[in-house]
Amino acid sequence: MALRYYEKMVYWLVKSLAILSALGVMAMIGVTCFDIILRLPFINHPIPGAFDIVRMTGVIAIAGALPYTTAVKGHVAVEFLYHKLSHRGRTVLNIFVQMMSMGLFSFAAWQFVQYGIALKQSNQCFQTLELPIFWMPYLMAISFGVVVLVILYQFLNPNKELIRL
Repeated sequence: MALRYYEKMVYWLVKSLAILSALGVMAMIGVTCFDIILRLPFINHPIPGAFDIVRMTGVIAIAGALPYTTAVKGHVAVEFLYHKLSHRGRTVLNIFVQMMSMGLFSFAAWQFVQYGIALKQSNQCFQTLELPIFWMPYLMAISFGVVVLVILYQFLNPNKELIRL
């Protein structure tokens, strides 16, 4: 019962971040297109802070897409070594890679939180828009935390997919 609740929670988190990512990409495209149109000689009125907006939406797009890509196992893998191993060797390699990945992403999430705290304390802002940027490392930390949850799900359910393409 608890594993089913865990699966639903991770699924909801991954889907929510994927939707956020899609919105980030759409905003990036929209701002870029409108900025180019507004820079035409007969209009000559570009969007102030367009570069900052694109940077911000880029972070949103990457942070939202990472857990989804992990859930559908869309990352590039080195299959050459994997296929040379026996079934037992593949299992050991999978366990090793999953444990290392969870450790790495957990450490990176913690570092992003620390970086967000430092940015908030120093009142760092975008140069043009003067919006605070401390929330972007927090978003990356949340994303990395969800990646850890996805990898844990895959570890506990090795033959079951969380999300199918």
